[in-house]
Amino acid sequence: TDRSRGLGDVYKRQDIDISIKKEKEKGMYIQILTDKNMPISEISDALYSSFAEHLGRSIYEGIYEPGHPLADEDGFRTDVLELVKGLKLSMVRYPGGNFLSGYNWRDGIGPKEKRPIKLDLAWKTTETNRFGTDEFMKWCKKAGVEPMMAVNLGSGSAMDAAELVEYCNHDGETSLTAERKRNGGAQPYRVKMWCLGNEMDADGQIGHLGAQAYADKAKEAAKLMRYVDESLELVCCGSCSTDAPTYPEWDRIVLETLYDRVEYLSLHQYFWADNNDNDFYASSVCMDRYIETMAGVCDYVRTKLRSKKQMMLSFDEWNIWNIPQSGEAKWGIAPHILEDSYTLKDAIVFASLLNSLLCHCDRVKCACLAQLVNVIAPIITQKGGAAIRQTTYYPFALYSAYARGIAYRPIVIAPKLSSEKHGEFPAISVAIAQQADGTLNVFLSCFADETSEVELELRSFGATSCFEHIVMQGELMRRNCFETPDCVKPEEGELVRKRGEKFTMTAEGVSFHVLRFHTEKSKEGGTIYDGHSKPVL
Repeated sequence: TDRSRGLGDVYKRQDIDISIKKEKEKGMYIQILTDKNMPISEISDALYSSFAEHLGRSIYEGIYEPGHPLADEDGFRTDVLELVKGLKLSMVRYPGGNFLSGYNWRDGIGPKEKRPIKLDLAWKTTETNRFGTDEFMKWCKKAGVEPMMAVNLGSGSAMDAAELVEYCNHDGETSLTAERKRNGGAQPYRVKMWCLGNEMDADGQIGHLGAQAYADKAKEAAKLMRYVDESLELVCCGSCSTDAPTYPEWDRIVLETLYDRVEYLSLHQYFWADNNDNDFYASSVCMDRYIETMAGVCDYVRTKLRSKKQMMLSFDEWNIWNIPQSGEAKWGIAPHILEDSYTLKDAIVFASLLNSLLCHCDRVKCACLAQLVNVIAPIITQKGGAAIRQTTYYPFALYSAYARGIAYRPIVIAPKLSSEKHGEFPAISVAIAQQADGTLNVFLSCFADETSEVELELRSFGATSCFEHIVMQGELMRRNCFETPDCVKPEEGELVRKRGEKFTMTAEGVSFHVLRFHTEKSKEGGTIYDGHSKPVL
């Protein structure tokens, strides 16, 4: 037909030769189509952000360990800094998390020997306060990331929040700015993005508030914070779990009060491996539904208020979380808690969650991997010893390097797998991004146990050729540890085959793939988008 070079061609079967038909009979057959006229949105750099909370060894023995052989003059572990730089993060959210709702930011500034040692009621540990706001700002500068600060709206007040903004951002002559200068902050830190509390809908949160009470308190805090610095971008708390009894009514109530006061609604969600693999493999379906529900609530409130503004989403806590909290470290200092050891299977599902974020990048403009070091993290350290990459480090580094520019909507025709928890879901998760130089990158998480034949239709991008295939596959329960730190890492895969106008690839079981293509727009050799270098893997 006249559309034979357009979307309708995905349904044509005449060009499939006998060899492909035979391959289909051996395993699973999957079709993927995208079109240059189907962009989702430009991908925000803030989609590649992370989170550092005063929890376990995230800060102490993580990013900060004075006395370590590789610590610099400020006590920051330089080996960890190098691994953080490899993730090419945009922002890091600080200081919490549940820790935030009982934290007085003044405890973490000034001479370290005068800072109080206190109980952290959120995680039942002891906080030394040797690391605080000024140390975090200095660390961010060395790591090449922007700070994303959160204010305490649990035990804290709206005025406390405004005074923290003054301490961080004000450039005048006040007692607080003078104190910042004495503490090493000669210039304002100019923090742009601020979270108005953390998970205030959760019953266990210190200072827990109902939706309207939180909205009123956050509204006053937003007002006072913007009195100090009107350029701030603010994130209000949303429902912290899709299992919460108040979800998503909490979000509606909060937004009806705060819609014109904030730029983002916060989302938090963690995913875990169940006894049923398919429930775990369907995690991105759960994330999809969560994002779409929250976007729907935002749009309902927008319509109700007759607002011209579209509310964006900040998915500022997400990860795979398998390990339960240990009860053995009560009131310890920097105890070993929530130190998950990730498998190859975790990394493949982790990549599918990044696919979900990319496929919703028109609404999700910020996302923070929780957390960065030691606590359910891509980087794990030994006290006084090494720092290594966990399996999940690699997908994040690959997306951060290559999933930049414009995301395109994939059309996927694939067999369905069945999840008891989430229902039917496709046997493959897909995201597609084109870098500014034209290089097209396709990200695939395959969940079928058997061999899959994957067909890619990219003809609308002009003459294309595959120049790189990166794969993570093999024994799914393998993991990296200090004895074998490189047990799981990406490998070079076989380049996809071109048959006529289409590409075909064989996926051997559950696996993760990155396929990179030159297009007519891209330069020979495939330069990297906007200065992002090839990831060190």
